[in-house]
Parts: sequence; C-alpha cells; structure tokens
Amino acid sequence: MLGQSQAIQSVRTQLQRYAGCDVQVLIEGETGTGKELAAREIHYASARRDHPFVPVNCGAIPDSLIENELFGHDRGAFTDAKGAQPGLIDHARGGTLFLDEVDALSDKGQVTLLRFLQDNEYRPVGGGAARVSDARIIAATNANLEQQVAAGRFRRDLQYRLNALYLRLPPLRERGDDVVLLAGHFIHAVAVRLRGPDKTWGEDAMQALAAYAWPGNVRELDNVALRAYMCAETAVIGLAELVAAEPAFAGTRSAPRRRANEPSLGFSAAKTHAIRKFEHDYLTHLMQEACGNISAAARLSGTERRQLGKLLLKHGIGTKQFRPH
Repeated sequence: MLGQSQAIQSVRTQLQRYAGCDVQVLIEGETGTGKELAAREIHYASARRDHPFVPVNCGAIPDSLIENELFGHDRGAFTDAKGAQPGLIDHARGGTLFLDEVDALSDKGQVTLLRFLQDNEYRPVGGGAARVSDARIIAATNANLEQQVAAGRFRRDLQYRLNALYLRLPPLRERGDDVVLLAGHFIHAVAVRLRGPDKTWGEDAMQALAAYAWPGNVRELDNVALRAYMCAETAVIGLAELVAAEPAFAGTRSAPRRRANEPSLGFSAAKTHAIRKFEHDYLTHLMQEACGNISAAARLSGTERRQLGKLLLKHGIGTKQFRPH
C-alpha cells in the first residue's frame, strides 16, 4: 500500500501484526480505500501465503444460493447436481476467504455464516457428515457494522465473531501528501499500461488534486489519472486537462497574486510548498544532467538509488522524457 503519511504507516504496522495472528479480521473503510488490497497483504505476509486467497462479494450471492456457494453440494443434492461441487470454503482450504461487503448478507446468509464460524464445521448441500475447514476469514465493509447492529440490520453475535481483530482504512482526504505520491504513481502506471509517453502533473493540477475531497478515494484517483492522461496532448497535465477529465475540478481556481511582502499561506503550508517546489525543480534538473539514468543521477546527487526512485515517483517525474533520442 503506497503512502508515507502517518495514517497509512500505522495501517501497514497493523497489517504486519495481523498477518502473524491467525484469527478473523474485520476491515472497515469507505469505498475505494483498498480493503481487498489490505486483506491480500495480510494473507501474503502470513504463513498461509502458499495457499489460496479466495475473494467473494457477499452482495452478489443470491439468498437462495448462499449455502451452495459457501459449502458446495454433493451429487444429487438437487435436480441439476450431476456431480459434487466444492464451495468457496473448500477452495480456500489452508488459505484465506475474503468476504467483501459482508454487511450485504441477508438474515439467512448471516445465520449460515455464523453457524460455520462457531466451530468451523459445515455440510455441503445434500451432504451427510460434517466437514471441517481451516480457512481464515477476513471480512470487509464500507459501512459501520456497529451502527448496522444498533439499527437491527446485522447480527451482534456475528459481528463479535468477525471482529476478533479490527482495522479501519483511512480515506484519502486524511492521508495528506499521499495524494501527490499516488497521483504520480498512477500517471506513470497509465503510461506503462498504455505503452505511451511519460507525462507529469502541472503545478496547478497538483494543487487541485491535493485540495480535492476524493469521495471515491484511491480508486477514484486512479480513474482520474487515466482520464487526465488520455485528455492531455502534451507531456504536462494542467488544470484544464484535469477539468476535462473530471468536471468536479471545474470550480478550482488559482489563488490571486499577492504583494511580495504579503504571505499567501501559513508558515507550515508555505514551508511544505517551498520544499515540494525545490524537490521538483532539483529532480528535474538532475535527471536532465543524467539523461534519465536513475543510477547516474543517484551518484551525482549522493543519494541512494532506491530513495531517489521514491522521490521521482512522489513528484510524478518519469525518466523517458530525459533520455536522448
């Protein structure tokens, strides 16, 4: 999970701890904050990493098929059951079953899941003897389950079962300069995906991105980067291209010019802005001297190559534009 903010560093620490503790985890967070990504990080950092990670969207399972989807069925269980079919819990044996949108489960679905979580036993539809699964359950929701319980829409006993460990993913608006880092990462990723030229964000566009509330969080930023890349005819994506990609930015305006002796920002904000501008200008000049070679640029600046790469990513500075043609 990319980011340098205190909020996301705290999340990464929790993910590492939870990976070593083999019990249920409940992940809450707004849409687009990366709940499945967090679940995958727990799985692949755990002892279960060599076994399956099986994601399922609870909101997409019809009420009448919940037991069949989770537990599978034996031959002859119903008219079209010509052979045995394992369920999702079987597929996740030894690994992790990720239940996304768990709050969307119906009353029947909640009872079915609760019964399984009580002793990890289940019976396939039409089956006889009970079976045991050692799959780890990680559940996620963009709702507040405590509020859902209080409103009578979710079972309290099921919440207790799922909530052995708890993780809240912060929305993008609480992650400070991570917006700048992620915007640079996504615009570079688009260039790689489309096999097109590297492009960078202009200062006016970057200011607008940093000031935006991001109701769709990281997923929305990813989509905006893709559309802005497609709208931009030049290597620099300015505010005009950003507005063309996402009309929500149409109300963004540059601050009016002030006299030289009149501060336009508070001390902390002005300092952050000055550091960001210095870093961007320095890195651009450095990459020009190194002709886009990161290793050479690292030697010239006396910086570790990995650290330099992070700074370039943070400012959305690609390397192709500096290479000799």
